[in-house]
Amino acid sequence: MPSVRSNGLEIAYEDIGPREGRPLLLIMGLGVSLVFWEDEFCAMLAQRGHRVVRFDNRDVGRSTKLDALGVPNVMEAMAALATGRQIAGPYLLTDMARDTIGLMDALGIERAHVVGASMGGMIAQTMAIEHPQRLRSMTSIMSTTGSPSVPTGKPEAMAMLVRPPVFERPAYVDQAVEIWRTIGSPGFPLDERRVRERAAAHFDRGYHPAGIARQLVAVVASGDRTEALRKVSIPSLVIHGVADPLVPVEGGKATAAAIPGASLLLIEGMGHDMPREVWPQIVGAITELTAKHG
Repeated sequence: MPSVRSNGLEIAYEDIGPREGRPLLLIMGLGVSLVFWEDEFCAMLAQRGHRVVRFDNRDVGRSTKLDALGVPNVMEAMAALATGRQIAGPYLLTDMARDTIGLMDALGIERAHVVGASMGGMIAQTMAIEHPQRLRSMTSIMSTTGSPSVPTGKPEAMAMLVRPPVFERPAYVDQAVEIWRTIGSPGFPLDERRVRERAAAHFDRGYHPAGIARQLVAVVASGDRTEALRKVSIPSLVIHGVADPLVPVEGGKATAAAIPGASLLLIEGMGHDMPREVWPQIVGAITELTAKHG
């Protein structure tokens, strides 16, 4: 799989679908690699006329690991999240947004539609705020604004963020099943085989616990985007599961309320994942937005 130099880092990516299609960048969430944008999901988007680019964020998968920055205190970050207190991070969502812009530069993509899930949604929002000239549209899935006034997740879901890391492949795969049982979609059956296969693929690609800590602190340290989102003029779509236990639906509602003219799609039974059953709805909504805005 290829990689490019971007923002001083190596960013690993995959380019799927027709090169003449509408360019669509998929930005994944905390600590997980591009395999979480599953092959069949990407194929559905490609079949709807998109040139799909999925990639590994910094500190995960086959992209650059920033271990020289050290491992931040995750418990301090979680305490800051709960109280709305500002903290410093080894890097910010702004830096991760620049990574994505650099990837676009390297691929010769002047303007793209961007879709982000969870932390990826926060990166997409940051791109819309800081690099509006490079975006055709922005879709934020199961994400939030960073405002301390928005409720945090259920205790059992938030606890998944601070679990001690495991370093053996079988243990990691078992832990993944427990995590997705906790934060996944209660309205749909858990496909344990799919969860295990995806977790194993991610572990092999580049599971990196220290990077997860740095990414988590980047989310907390980047603060509240609400006021900046009020100035966004990029056509925007917000998708959120009504039953999300990790990033409650209020986060999606707050995001849509902050962005002028944003559309809001709420999906019953969906938690902090995207079960196959909702793929047609999500792909349809994204396609409707991208087709309207080139």
